[in-house]
Amino acid sequence: MDTTRETLTTHQKALHVNLDPLRYGTFAEIGAGQEVVRWFFQAGGASGTIAKSMSAYDMTVSDAIYGPAERYVCRSRLQAMLDYEHNLNLSRLRESRGDSTAFFTFADTVSARSFRSTRECHGWMGVKFQSHPRDQDSQIIIHVRMLDNENARQQEALGVVGVNLLYGAFNLFHQPERLLSSLLDGLSPDRIEIDMIEFSGIEFRHVDNRVMALRLVEHGMSRAAMFSATGQILQPSEVLHKRPALIERGSFRPVTLVNLDMLRCATRQFADEADVDPERIVSLMEITMSNLMDRGEIDLNDFLARADALAAAGMTVLISDFQEYYRLADYIYHYNEAPIGITMSAQTLGQLFDEAFYDHLPGGILEAFGHLFKKHLRLYVHPFQSDLHDPMLTADNVEVANHLQQLYRHLIDTGRIKPLNDFNRDFLHIFASDILRKIKERDPSWEDMVPAEVAAVIKARSFFGHRPTL
Repeated sequence: MDTTRETLTTHQKALHVNLDPLRYGTFAEIGAGQEVVRWFFQAGGASGTIAKSMSAYDMTVSDAIYGPAERYVCRSRLQAMLDYEHNLNLSRLRESRGDSTAFFTFADTVSARSFRSTRECHGWMGVKFQSHPRDQDSQIIIHVRMLDNENARQQEALGVVGVNLLYGAFNLFHQPERLLSSLLDGLSPDRIEIDMIEFSGIEFRHVDNRVMALRLVEHGMSRAAMFSATGQILQPSEVLHKRPALIERGSFRPVTLVNLDMLRCATRQFADEADVDPERIVSLMEITMSNLMDRGEIDLNDFLARADALAAAGMTVLISDFQEYYRLADYIYHYNEAPIGITMSAQTLGQLFDEAFYDHLPGGILEAFGHLFKKHLRLYVHPFQSDLHDPMLTADNVEVANHLQQLYRHLIDTGRIKPLNDFNRDFLHIFASDILRKIKERDPSWEDMVPAEVAAVIKARSFFGHRPTL
């Protein structure tokens, strides 16, 4: 987070926007009152900025304006609001003042706390705008989770984020990372979480939204962020909603044949579970922040190399700050009541039973496992072999402390820990560290250790220090 820049108050930001003669547009807010536009009315000078303010609170009225929607707090509804209101501004006002005005539309659709509901408090928020008169459009969309327990404080926080977003869009569009870090000005992550952001349009044509997703987690604005193999930024609750989730954690530097074999085997066994709908399984490759840090900071080129290699393999990526597996499980449980599978090597399983990792918990390993194995979670364990001449480590012969043997056996007997079958023995000798060494030494045999499409992208883009073979 940039702590050196001057931070304006929310009131100062709203006034700054109001006094900018270039900006003129519409505010459309649904679900938690008109909390954003209120700041601009109260700051003074709003008549020079606000063409219209509205709240189509009634669902029938909202449908009549923006078209029907399956859900009212979703990305598609927000996009419909932005497109409709922005196009309306252009059609009504472009001829009369288009040469001197950069038009914008701000919109949000929100589910805040109510006295009749305990559902998740979250919302979609965005701005579609011109940077200059008659310019092509640019757009920023975010998804927020409101963490305050009181409705009034949730609305207050929502208003602050909205002002930050609008001020940032108008004044920091040329510095998107600074814009992102300013979204929680005047707030803290224990009040608002931003778990998705997407930049698009003419001003953001060079922005890699995967980097922006990474920054959300790095700056503590979200616990996790997600993007697809095509680079599309995904909102976790929409991806995970009522879908069985299968997760593999790793550094993926690069993704290897053994990584994909592990996922293939786990998917087959997970799909055979009686409570799993195989057609709805969502598979995620998770990279933790600790796996991305090198000497205390993130190497963006290295991150993008891993992301592009995973994309070549068709993988959806989850970036998280969950060092412990039980925190990952709690995160997925928050969004999802469906079964969860985590696949790992037998070596990692042994580390999972190292009590030193749970010294910070009052209940130690039992407390951690209580979080990890609640509901429908299973671990699918892939064999590990450090050398062709060493014995194979499996879920059946992992060594755990004597006093944990009964706990381990219980998890095996109840099907919470399951060995993977039908694995490819030829892949067990593959390690990413060997691949990186072979790439550095220009030994082409590394290409047989990764999927062909991954090898192609590594060579084409000179990832991981690759140079053509002499």
